[in-house]
Amino acid sequence: MKKSLDQKLHSRKLKKPGILYIILGYLWKLLFYKKYNINVTYKTDIKRVKEPFILLSNHASRLDYMFTALPLLPKKFNFVAGYNEFFRSHLAGIFKIMNVIPKKNFTADIYTIKEVTRIIKKKGNIILYPEGMSSISGANQPVAVGTGKFIKHFKLPVYYSLIKGGYLTSPKYDLDERLGKVEVEYDILLTPEEIERLSPTEIEDLINKTLYHDDYAWNKEQKNEYKVGNTVAKNLHHLLYWCPRCKKEFTMKGEFNKIYCTSCNNGATITNTYEMIPFDDTCIIPSTQTEWFNKERALAKEEIKDPNFKLTEKVKLGVLPQYKYLKNQATSEIVGEGIITLNHDGLTYNGTYNNEVV
Repeated sequence: MKKSLDQKLHSRKLKKPGILYIILGYLWKLLFYKKYNINVTYKTDIKRVKEPFILLSNHASRLDYMFTALPLLPKKFNFVAGYNEFFRSHLAGIFKIMNVIPKKNFTADIYTIKEVTRIIKKKGNIILYPEGMSSISGANQPVAVGTGKFIKHFKLPVYYSLIKGGYLTSPKYDLDERLGKVEVEYDILLTPEEIERLSPTEIEDLINKTLYHDDYAWNKEQKNEYKVGNTVAKNLHHLLYWCPRCKKEFTMKGEFNKIYCTSCNNGATITNTYEMIPFDDTCIIPSTQTEWFNKERALAKEEIKDPNFKLTEKVKLGVLPQYKYLKNQATSEIVGEGIITLNHDGLTYNGTYNNEVV
C-alpha cells in the first residue's frame, strides 16, 4: 500500500544537519545578510557554547530562520516547524535536507518529543519559536501552553534571540518584503539549575517577558526607514479593520500609503518608518498599528462575553493532501465550501466536503 505524506513524515528518524547545512547557510548569508541589513548583538557569545542547548526566539516573520541561525554559523541547529508546512512543495525538500522537526501546533505531539530527544542525544542543538506562529500584529503572542514543561523535560541550557525589525521587513498582512534594518540580540535565558527550580508556568512567564517585542513601538523611537515604495498600506485593513472614530467594523481600506475608513473618511498617511500621520485634526488614529490592533482585540473580548455571541462566515474548506504536495505556495487543498459558526457551544461547519453535504 502506498504511504501517505503523513506516514512518510512520521517514519523518518531525524539526524543532526550535515555539511549541506553549512554550505547553504553560508550561501544564504552571502546572499541575504547584507540585503536584510542584519545587525547582531551578543550579550552571551553563543557560538562558543560547547554543550547542547535550546534556542528560543520571538517569531517576528517568515524570515526568522535566517535572522536566528545565520549569525551563529558554523553552529548547526535542528529547527522545529509547523506540521502543516511540510506539505508545501517549496518547503518539503529543504525541510528534509535540513532535518527540520515537525510539530502540530497547539497540541501535544509525541513524535516531536521523540525526535528532539534523538537530536539532543546526538549532542545537537534545537531552535524553537514558542509562540507557535509568526506575529500577527507586530508584537508577540503568548508562548504556547506546554512550553514550560518542554523546557523542564530536557533540562538543557536555554538561550534566546530577540528579533527587532523582522515584522516590519516582512509583515503578516502582505507578502511583499520591505527592506530596512533588522537587529538580533542573543543572551542566556535559563540555566539547568534555574529550570530545576522554576515551575512550568514560571518558565513560560519568563519567556513571555524576555521575548516580548513590539516592532511598531520600537521603530517609533528608532525611525529606521524601510523600502515600502507606495504600497506600505497594502492589505493593512486585514489587520486594522475597525474605525476608531465611527466605530464601524470592516469599513477600513488600506491601499498605497493610506489607511482610511470608507464610511467616515477617518484615516492616516503612513511613512516609510511606519508612522501614521492623521489626515487632519478630526481624525482619530492610535499611536501605533499594534495599539490599534490591541483595541480591536479588547473589543472582541467584550463581544465574546455576551452569552448570545455568534460569529458566522462563508468559507472554503481546506485540508492537507494525502499523497501530493501543495503547489504554488498553497496552504491547503480546497475540498468544499460552506458556513462556519463560532459561539459558546464551539465551532461548527455546515457545507460540502468532496461534493457531499456534511
